[in-house]
Amino acid sequence: MNRLRIATTAAALAVLATLAAPAHAQRTEPVTRGLQDAWAVAFLPDGRRLVTEKGGSLRVIAADGRLGAPLAGLPAISASGQCGLLDVVADPGFASNQRIFFTFAEPGEGGNSTAVGRAKLVGAAGSERLEEVRTIFSQKPKMNSRHHCGSRIVFDRSGHLLVGLGDRFGGKDEAQNAASHIGKVIRIDAEGKAPADNPFIGRAGSAPEVWSLGHRNIQGAALHPATGELWASEHGPQGGDEVNLVRAGRNYGWPIVTYGRNYGLGTRIGEEGPRAGFEQPLRHWVPTSVAPSGLVFVTSDRYPALKGSLLMGTLRGQALVRLTIDGERITAEERLLEGLGKRIRDVRQGPDGWIYLLTDGSGGELLRLLP
Repeated sequence: MNRLRIATTAAALAVLATLAAPAHAQRTEPVTRGLQDAWAVAFLPDGRRLVTEKGGSLRVIAADGRLGAPLAGLPAISASGQCGLLDVVADPGFASNQRIFFTFAEPGEGGNSTAVGRAKLVGAAGSERLEEVRTIFSQKPKMNSRHHCGSRIVFDRSGHLLVGLGDRFGGKDEAQNAASHIGKVIRIDAEGKAPADNPFIGRAGSAPEVWSLGHRNIQGAALHPATGELWASEHGPQGGDEVNLVRAGRNYGWPIVTYGRNYGLGTRIGEEGPRAGFEQPLRHWVPTSVAPSGLVFVTSDRYPALKGSLLMGTLRGQALVRLTIDGERITAEERLLEGLGKRIRDVRQGPDGWIYLLTDGSGGELLRLLP
């Protein structure tokens, strides 16, 4: 009888454990270790990856996970606080043109600003080098700040670059000034020029590169696989982190319309909205910030339970957030990998269909998400 009771109790506990398990429990495996303040990862067609370290190093990760030495030839980088070497992407035509694009804090008169660089990555695996390095765009004006450099780069379907630029913390009011690049998403071509169909082209008192305005500090961006529209995550102050659907010519409110509050005081910065002329976020987080980072839409068949979702890394939250999408609405949220105990700086889907996570800080890792 005792044996039967023990067996029955064990079976019941097993059932309860199954019921209590997260609906989409995930685990990871390391691909590369030993990164320092890693910020972004990009994938090349042959299985190699590029990784940026905020201090100013661009490295190649071999297909087998081996980490290469920093590549020489990058422009001068102002690496301090939240600024340094930031995003990196491979040109959609990399197989033929070998071009990469990257964002970095560019030093200069008046302080620094976020800039976009272009280069060619040439040479066989293990002997890569940069050639034809040049800066194609510089955010104006420069500011004496080590905060809110942004940024992410996304190619739109016309092959142009959409780049998120921060408000530099002290320049928040400039986010509403269409004549500056502070607190904006810009859209440029591969030469750094404003395409003729940009929304502010020819408008007096507006910078031609501006795509949208009223942003605080964009940290994640991804193109919707069906609509081709830009979705972006950005940091609020004390609360008020957002995910937005970023459209041409639209104003996303900062600092006039925001759910965020002043640090420490908890007092209002602007109004919460809705307010005519300003876009409401698809989702926001209050009262505690999660500090959102990289974004990716899951299209891979490797993750049946996650396919169609939007995954968002978090820094303060130290979790991978799964957002369920229904058209232009975010209908549900689920926290994954909460036990990881690491800040997730970037999230990407590789050409092999696997989801990769990049953790920052000392001893950062490139991790593969396993279903």
